[in-house]
Amino acid sequence: MNPNKIICVGLNYRDHAQESRLPLPEESVIFGKYANSIIGPGEDILLPTKLTNRVDYEAELAVVMRKGAADVSEEEALSYVAGYTIFNDVSARDLQMRDGQWMKGKCLDTFAPLGPSLGTADEIENPDDLAIVLSLNGRVMQSSNTGKMVFGVASLVSFLSKLMTLDPGDIIATGTPAGVGFARRPPVYLKSGDEVEIEIGGLGRLRNGVREK
Repeated sequence: MNPNKIICVGLNYRDHAQESRLPLPEESVIFGKYANSIIGPGEDILLPTKLTNRVDYEAELAVVMRKGAADVSEEEALSYVAGYTIFNDVSARDLQMRDGQWMKGKCLDTFAPLGPSLGTADEIENPDDLAIVLSLNGRVMQSSNTGKMVFGVASLVSFLSKLMTLDPGDIIATGTPAGVGFARRPPVYLKSGDEVEIEIGGLGRLRNGVREK
């Protein structure tokens, strides 16, 4: 997959904003990734150990656009969506946090596992009511529901379409719930030999191993 844009939404679950000790946003916080970050099911997340030792996981629902959307209303937004899949917004927290430029910790190679398939818009009746669970080596780390998002899918598509034209195949990663590694005490970061599994209701399971680059 080679989308024109990968648009990520930050702090879109209240509990994640709280665990991050950041205020709840009044409008969507957005940043980007690039196609170099995308890997598929079964591929390994590569740890760039010369750059970072604080690589974290983030389970997210991803929206895939069906057709171009510019300045669409919230009421019509979902008609522009092709479907939904699973996204892991892998993040190097030390790079992300050191100077406020989030993308430094987000855009690295293999830092956007995606898949395993596309649940079409007619199959997923309500994207704002899907169970979302991430397990690390079999231990549940995140367990929530997309209904807890601050801004739902239609709201995000409409908002983003007012900022930029959304193209067919563009991906919107809708944010992650609480339970990320850096917020735990002690923190939990990915290490070589780990296995990350994300399950979202109706969309299957995305599994990826972890190894040093």
